[in-house]
Amino acid sequence: MDGTRIDHFDRKIMALLQGDARLTNNDLSERVNLSASQCSRRRQRLEEDGYIKGYRAVLDRDKLGFSLVNVISVTLATHNRDNARRFGELLARLPEVQEAHALTGEMDYILKVVTPDLKSLSEFVNGVLLPHESVQHVKTAIVLETLKETGALPI
Repeated sequence: MDGTRIDHFDRKIMALLQGDARLTNNDLSERVNLSASQCSRRRQRLEEDGYIKGYRAVLDRDKLGFSLVNVISVTLATHNRDNARRFGELLARLPEVQEAHALTGEMDYILKVVTPDLKSLSEFVNGVLLPHESVQHVKTAIVLETLKETGALPI
């Protein structure tokens, strides 16, 4: 592997790890028909080359008290690099923000934000986003039901 090419064994290892990051090299070897040491070397190379960026636990949002999922569209006050940087710095400090994407079109950014309740959402929008110097307009939608949520890539 040279950092740009991966084969079907690498893809299979990554697909399996996306499903369960706790799989051992022995577990992987049984599923991909390579030795545990080959799986270990491949996994290490995939990590070093940046294909595997990390491992994390998937937590239950409801059990932890974050039952409200919100999609928030944001338009910046002015469109320049400094303003975009300031907005990015704000988002980096906000643990409620699960995802943030810069967009083309009418809105500049879309955010996925989790909050415990409507009061917390209101405080987030009215007390954090709207007063910020970089923000001109905010539009909020509350998710009624999540039909699909996955971080797995279709490899």
